[in-house]
Amino acid sequence: MSLEFTSSEMMSVTAARALNNSMTCFVGIGVPSEASNLARLTHAPDVTLIYESGTLQTKPDVLPLSIGDGELCESALTTVSVPEMFRYWLQGGHISVGFLGTAQIDRYANLNTTLIGDYREPKVRLPGGGGAPEIATNAQEVFVTVKHSKRTFVKDVDFVTTVGFGRDGKARDNVPNIGQGPTVVITDLCILKPDPETKELVVTSLHPSVTRKDVIDATGWNVRFADDVKTTPEPTARELKVLRDLKARTHAHHAGQQ
Repeated sequence: MSLEFTSSEMMSVTAARALNNSMTCFVGIGVPSEASNLARLTHAPDVTLIYESGTLQTKPDVLPLSIGDGELCESALTTVSVPEMFRYWLQGGHISVGFLGTAQIDRYANLNTTLIGDYREPKVRLPGGGGAPEIATNAQEVFVTVKHSKRTFVKDVDFVTTVGFGRDGKARDNVPNIGQGPTVVITDLCILKPDPETKELVVTSLHPSVTRKDVIDATGWNVRFADDVKTTPEPTARELKVLRDLKARTHAHHAGQQ
């Protein structure tokens, strides 16, 4: 019997499945944190989660509100200084995956978390890059997870906060000592991966009940589809229970602190 689940749950479960036990993951706040901890609580109990504030091998019982949330330090194996986190762990090549979210993403997987509109007179100012530019440069690969809409999936980002493959798809060509860049983008509609040649994002899998038209209508460029588009496996009962329990604990914990 088919289980009932939301598109957001589908996104988080699919993103969680991208991680495995052997990975050391530099985790972003929000959906990346939700997906990473779901993976840790289900199929990848030995995945190493690292947050920007310096917490290593973190195992939070509830999802953090920010990188400064005390839950991260309390549940970590140890906490190092931020300079050590970036200089040794990240720039030293010890991070296998950077897991990021974004406000805008374009066809070459460039991310914008700086502003919407013209740089000199922006419509909206966003939180900024934080550690994302360094993560995307130095992690061996990058996973991106974000809800799919034309407001988010734009042909060209208003500002390149974090380089995917540059404005022309060639920013990483012949550049030594940096990671692969984004290898997968997971949304609430589908999975996209960069074309091996052009680096333009291509739809490789549609989530259950999602049509090609749904993705086309939610994308700000003429999005391409792989020759063999797969259907993403549905969440299992266990994945949904663990995810829902995690979110319920998180809500109760943070509500009690207000």
